[in-house]
Amino acid sequence: MFHKRLQQIADQSLTRSVRVLESATGPVVQFGGRPVILLCSNDYLGLAVHPLVTQAAIRAIEQYGAGSGASRLICGTLPPHHRLESALASFKRTESALIFGSGYLANIGVLPRLIGRDGLILADRLCHASLIDGCRLSGADFRIFRHCDSMHVESLLKRRTPNRPTLIVTDGLFSMDGDLAPLTELASLAERYDAILYVDDAHGTGILGATGRGTLEELGVEDKIPFHMGTLGKAFGSSGAYVVGSRETTEYLLNTARPFIFATAPPPSTAAAALASLDVLQQEPERRARLWANRHYLFHGLQRLGFRLTATVSPILPILVGDASRALSFAEQMLAHGVYAPAIRPPTVPNHTSRIRVTVTSEHTTSQLDEALRAFEVAGRAAHLI
Repeated sequence: MFHKRLQQIADQSLTRSVRVLESATGPVVQFGGRPVILLCSNDYLGLAVHPLVTQAAIRAIEQYGAGSGASRLICGTLPPHHRLESALASFKRTESALIFGSGYLANIGVLPRLIGRDGLILADRLCHASLIDGCRLSGADFRIFRHCDSMHVESLLKRRTPNRPTLIVTDGLFSMDGDLAPLTELASLAERYDAILYVDDAHGTGILGATGRGTLEELGVEDKIPFHMGTLGKAFGSSGAYVVGSRETTEYLLNTARPFIFATAPPPSTAAAALASLDVLQQEPERRARLWANRHYLFHGLQRLGFRLTATVSPILPILVGDASRALSFAEQMLAHGVYAPAIRPPTVPNHTSRIRVTVTSEHTTSQLDEALRAFEVAGRAAHLI
């Protein structure tokens, strides 16, 4: 039934498959019966396997069971969910928080509730797929602006019908390029043109800002953006997502966001794990210090080797390759030399921008990064990338 389409995908070097690891995530994993340096995880602070985090998940399972039973509006909420929301609101310095099963569910649930069919959405060209899908589900007119181009945003705002409801949508830290949205400029435009700015801070939360509150803290715009979302499956090492803002905002979403109303609540174990991660994040700032030291070490090492990187300012270090087939070949060479960093290809990234999306964590050692750099050099020369 799907043979022809699958063949077309294969002909474009865009076939995907699931690879099974034989160990927990970490700086080194077991794959194919051997240890491999993992340079593609979003577990930036190594919290997915932190003893306090895993023990919190185990205790929650023992006390509350493996599942939540139903939507929180059907059979009630469990204490781990309630405590996590309170802690997130406190951490983010907002009145309230609401958690969802995933970032994807949050975005496709929240965006259609912020604007209707009579409205206009302006979204960054490189927004995450969940943001794009949420925009489409809203039914509003949808326009793309050039990546991180606030001048383009303003030109679109000037051309809209006066007083038309408008939503500006962007990632905070872009997951495939590692750069930051111009939130200062976008927040000013939103205020000037009476628009709403919606920020997905999935990758910024936990690693950016003086205390790890994320991209908004890093850029000093927390008081200018009344609500935003982020995820718990990256720096927090668990799973799920949150929206933080005023109590009125979260109450509105609790009553209107379909993925919250109609989806079974996240397991109590993941909420308990995220809550424990938040404690570790605040009690062990040295983890973020190690992360950024490792990021700078690997970034400069890749630059010295001559690789072409994006304009990244984060622990996401994309090596630009271009052709999907060539990116696949480079990734396989890396794996043969003991480094797992898969090729990222369309539709995850635009056509002709396939890349190796390298991510580093706080838990990588300098010797592991040196070993990885040696593998990058050998594979890069074989692929004629350096």
